Amino acid sequence: MTHATMLLAALSLATASTSLAQHPAPPPAPPRARDLGVPFDGTPGPLNAITDVPGVEVGQVTIIAGSGPLVVGRGPVRSGVTAILPRGRTSADPVMAAWFTLNGNGEMTGTTWIEESGFLGGPVMITNTHSVGVVRDAVIEWLVRHQFDFDWSLPIVAETWDGSLNDINGFHVTKQHAFTALDSARGGRVAEGNVGGGTGMVCHQFKGGIGTASRRVSIEDRTYTLGVLVQCNYGLRRLLRIAGVPVGAEIADQLPCYDTAGALTARERYPRCAATPGPAGMEPDELGSIIVVVATDAPLLPHQLKRVATRVALGIGRMGGLGGNSSGDIFVAFSTANPNAATPTGRPTIIFVPNEEINPVFEATVQATEESIVNALVAAETMKGPYDLKIAGLPHDRLQDVLRKYNRLTR
Repeated sequence: MTHATMLLAALSLATASTSLAQHPAPPPAPPRARDLGVPFDGTPGPLNAITDVPGVEVGQVTIIAGSGPLVVGRGPVRSGVTAILPRGRTSADPVMAAWFTLNGNGEMTGTTWIEESGFLGGPVMITNTHSVGVVRDAVIEWLVRHQFDFDWSLPIVAETWDGSLNDINGFHVTKQHAFTALDSARGGRVAEGNVGGGTGMVCHQFKGGIGTASRRVSIEDRTYTLGVLVQCNYGLRRLLRIAGVPVGAEIADQLPCYDTAGALTARERYPRCAATPGPAGMEPDELGSIIVVVATDAPLLPHQLKRVATRVALGIGRMGGLGGNSSGDIFVAFSTANPNAATPTGRPTIIFVPNEEINPVFEATVQATEESIVNALVAAETMKGPYDLKIAGLPHDRLQDVLRKYNRLTR
């Protein structure tokens, strides 16, 4: 090798090193339930997310600020907004849709028109209970700004209550947060856990939040995709089951508790966290809610999508959800098939799966709902809220130990 060649090689190596330093490799994606060895039925799509359904986009805004005692209007803040756009940010073409409520102590706006018309126009938004109004108004303004052609809009905005970890009466979610969630919506990987509308949520008395999963569905000679996204904020610890295993009974400690002694004088809903391993906290009545969004490219009619939405409840039941008296468990399902079916004139032609062939879609719905909830629990991390209320994340190592004990661990 000549001196000139050696110099050129050295310069090339230096340039490559500099390039690598300027563009470091992205951090690895956090583990999901399958990565831990949790077994599931069915075949997921490539991302195992609602965005495996072609055209579906998701955008999220997370708001985390402050600590210490609750001061209404100042925080602490643990909230956000999640946006699901059935045909993406640029399409105004409605999709066929339906909704179902397992227990109605909750809100999903716009559902009466879905029931009446069989169509969903615009996005599905999820936030906290006291921010439904501002997010609903923001969606209409966003549609106007983007020059979507409509005479009136009845946006779909759903909620679960994050008032344990969030200053919910401080109204920290603004129109701008909703605009950002909508503008940032993309296909691809969906962030899970303490993000978006799920930032301040609690699930089976572990930290909860956003989770997603998908399934491939074969009907005759065609393969379709069904995806689910959940915002889980429901359930009791002792009822929690993962892969059929009584995980909640096996991991009975690390219940919600205050991490500082001073908190007990301010609030007495939970005790102080135990200094040593063992039970801590107390079991309240079944509280909380879950919002579930089901998307598919299988051609389904509105009455069939209603049937799909009801099957979501079976996936929640597998996890130990009861749909308790104070719970808001509300689901919406839509199909991206049959574009232009909502045309206001003419005689649109549509196709649909016969009822006699719809069972694989039902099965996929149950499976993807179950896995979405587990993914939310696995992704969510321990969080502290007002007065240092501590909600523990599901411990991965202990989950694996429990699954191994019952011979259900896959790795």
